[in-house]
Amino acid sequence: MAVLRIATYNIHKGLSQFNRRVTLHDMRHHLQQLHADILFLQEVQGEHEGHARRFAHWPQAPQHQFLAESLAHRVAYGSNAVYEHGHHGNAILSRFPILDWENQDISVNRFESRGLLHAQIQVPSWHEPLHCICVHLNLLGRDRTKQLKALRQRIETLVPTDAPLIIAGDFNDWRQQACKVFTEELALREVFESLHGMPARSFPAKLPVLTLDRIYYRGFHIEHAKVHGGLPWSKISDHAPLSATMRRAR
Repeated sequence: MAVLRIATYNIHKGLSQFNRRVTLHDMRHHLQQLHADILFLQEVQGEHEGHARRFAHWPQAPQHQFLAESLAHRVAYGSNAVYEHGHHGNAILSRFPILDWENQDISVNRFESRGLLHAQIQVPSWHEPLHCICVHLNLLGRDRTKQLKALRQRIETLVPTDAPLIIAGDFNDWRQQACKVFTEELALREVFESLHGMPARSFPAKLPVLTLDRIYYRGFHIEHAKVHGGLPWSKISDHAPLSATMRRAR
């Protein structure tokens, strides 16, 4: 099991760009076509009573379970934003067993509730677990600086320096400030920077111009990476998903 295919996707709570229709059923179908071993998902709606009443085709199961069951994946979900009629957060869906997971609250103001979902995954024939961290950072740069510090501290404390590591998600980092933290302080590389010299443009999905979504890694060689922009993805969420084929470095 030397090669992994992974993807990251901000699913916009399973709704179209202006929240006019449920896109989760189309999303489920197209995610199957990615054939990803591990999916890092952001803005996953665990529950929303209002949407369940408004939309006829709103799934009864939480979105992370709805998608994981169709892919036959295991799932870890971290609820970040909790409100009167529901909650949403990040999810990691894995073809392989999830040994352990934890959701760390990294909220720095009362308007944006954020977390780091950290899972350890047992890939067949690997002697050590794969560490996966799914992130969704704040909109303001000063807030992201604090959150990146929390992420760095978590990695330095809990992830062995020789362990394989993937960090993926929506960094909201159009100024590319995160790159320095990961490359200089944590010896990580970004998938699209490795192949093409800069992070991928992934937002908005209809005409991507901002480099908000990233895949950072350690302990792999990158064979292929793609931004899934345009149709049908541009009708499903406001972000375009990213995928990568990664070969374990020995």
